[in-house]
Amino acid sequence: MERRPDHILLRLKEAGFSAWFVGGCVRDTLLGRPIHDWDITTSALPEEIMEVFPRCVPTGIRHGTVTVLDGENAYEVTTFRVDGDYRDGRHPESVRFVAAVEDDLARRDFTVNAMAMDETGAVLDVFGGKEDLAAKLLRCVGVPEERFREDALRMLRALRFSAQLGFTIEEETYRAIRSCAQLSAGLSAERVRDEVEKTLLSDDPEKVYEMARLGLLAEFGIADGEDKPSPAELPGLREVRWAGFFRAWPQASWERFKLDKKCGRTAQESAALYLPKRDRLAWKRLISRHGESVARCTAALSGEREAVEEILQSGECLFLKDLAVGGKEVRGVEGKQVGAVLGRLLAHVLEHPEDNTREKLLAMVKE
Repeated sequence: MERRPDHILLRLKEAGFSAWFVGGCVRDTLLGRPIHDWDITTSALPEEIMEVFPRCVPTGIRHGTVTVLDGENAYEVTTFRVDGDYRDGRHPESVRFVAAVEDDLARRDFTVNAMAMDETGAVLDVFGGKEDLAAKLLRCVGVPEERFREDALRMLRALRFSAQLGFTIEEETYRAIRSCAQLSAGLSAERVRDEVEKTLLSDDPEKVYEMARLGLLAEFGIADGEDKPSPAELPGLREVRWAGFFRAWPQASWERFKLDKKCGRTAQESAALYLPKRDRLAWKRLISRHGESVARCTAALSGEREAVEEILQSGECLFLKDLAVGGKEVRGVEGKQVGAVLGRLLAHVLEHPEDNTREKLLAMVKE
């Protein structure tokens, strides 16, 4: 866990500005959770931030954000602001810089993310975030429907935070998710994918079914979350949890979710290959045909990881490269027939591993 960068706040204060840690890092500090990013908000304007810190990058200067480079670390420092209209349901058309941190906190999504903390650890809590943390409650700042109409991604974030933190979504906030769910259709696939994946990899991955029941995944052809196999019983590996997702919804597509090719293909293929039980020979044939990654993922989905690992560690012939003979040693056939002969030999050796000798296989070729 990265050390709290109090010196960034102190530098800004020495220069005459107000500065606070804000958002998830404050929440997770109070919860005793690991912190990976320290977000900072300040009364300094972007150009003033860049005067205080000589090494920085104007990463989002239009919205007041400057990335301060400090050794090997980078910190996002953002000017206090209020947002303009969210015409695309995701990003404000404009922002207005303000002098008070309280105004900045008012634009945030949930009360537990709308607290600020100074370098001494003192917390500024305008909206009852501490109380909601203690109650393990997710509540929108202000009017929930307004927050979700500003940014529809907040609805998926609510379910994701609920899964990661073990929090309950407050009743009015939950009703607003239900009534605004159709707005999620305008979100980019990448944004939805990230929230689904974080939920799948949480301690409560079944919250993805709640996303489906609420209609938050309807744009992906997923509208029901009842009577599905529990992803919580699967190993917490990315490909495996996605495979569980595709097993629950075979109509879903890794391409539609913009998953990377390796994870997406492995997960979807494994979901299609799922069977509750296979014998040893069937697993060998699956490994031989689909490869180690898909076999391992399918085995995890089926609860047979040990069986597949035993086969992979056995040293038995599973692939053409493991055969005791190669294409150059196959006499009397040419072209595609060579591959067909080798395939026939491999099929035999999978069932009879003791026959994987040069003499035996060459004799079979002559038969």
